[in-house]
Amino acid sequence: MVYPYLRRAAPLLALAAIVVATSAGAADAEHPSVKHAYSLAPSAELDYSVKTRQHGLSLGGDAVVHWQAGDGKYAIAMESHASLLGKVLENRSEGLVDDYGLAPLTFYEKRFRKDPTTTSFKRDSKTIVFTDGDESYAIKGGEQDRTSAPWQLVAQARATPERFKPGSEWRYFVAGRRDAEAWSFKVVGTETVHTGMGEVSAVHVVKAPPPDAQGQQVDLWLAPSLDWYPVKIRFNDADGDFFEQQLEKITKK
Repeated sequence: MVYPYLRRAAPLLALAAIVVATSAGAADAEHPSVKHAYSLAPSAELDYSVKTRQHGLSLGGDAVVHWQAGDGKYAIAMESHASLLGKVLENRSEGLVDDYGLAPLTFYEKRFRKDPTTTSFKRDSKTIVFTDGDESYAIKGGEQDRTSAPWQLVAQARATPERFKPGSEWRYFVAGRRDAEAWSFKVVGTETVHTGMGEVSAVHVVKAPPPDAQGQQVDLWLAPSLDWYPVKIRFNDADGDFFEQQLEKITKK
C-alpha cells in the first residue's frame, strides 16, 4: 500500500540515491570491467538542499552525505529528510580500495516505512548477492553500487580531468537493492551552478535511461574547483516532474 502523502513525496524517497535503476533485464546487461586512473576525493561532509515537483505539488527537504576514504578503505553514509516526514531514506556503501578504485563490500538502503535491504559483494567467491532478490552476479572488477558509482566517477575525474570532455563516456556495472546493470555516464559540457558557497563552474554529466526503458534521466554537476564533489543532482521524469539536490556546504574532515 502507498499512503497518499507518501505518493506525493515519492521523489524524496530517492534523495540520497544518486541514480536509480532503469531496467528489469539486468541479468543480460553488459558487464563492463575497465581500469582507469583514479584519485579519491578528500574526506568530507556535504550538505544539500532539495526541491522537487511531483504531480503539480512542490516539496522541500535536505540531505547530507558523509564521504570518508583512507587506509585502503572507504565509507559513504547518506541521509535524506523531508518536511513533516523526517528521515525518509538512508544509504550506506562501505568497502575497500583496489586497482579499479572503489570496491564495495556492502550496500545498505533503508526507505521510509520499508524493511532495510543489503547488497553484498562477496570478494572471496567473487559474487554479488542480495537480501531482497534471488539474482546473483559475477565480480569481474570495477563493480559499483548506486551510492558508490558517482564517487568512483569523481575519483576518475580527479585523476584525468583532461579526459572529461564533452562526448566522453564512462561505464560501470552497478548493483542496486535486488539486481545489477550497466550504467553509462556521458559528459555534456561545462556550466555555472549556484551553490550555498556562490557560483562555481561544473562539469555536467548525464546518465540517461536506455531507449526502451521508462526510467529517469539523472544529471550530475561535478565542480573541479571543489575537488570534483557533486554540487548539483537532478532527476527528470518523462512527464515533467523533477527532483533537484543542490550543494549548500562542504565540511572537510
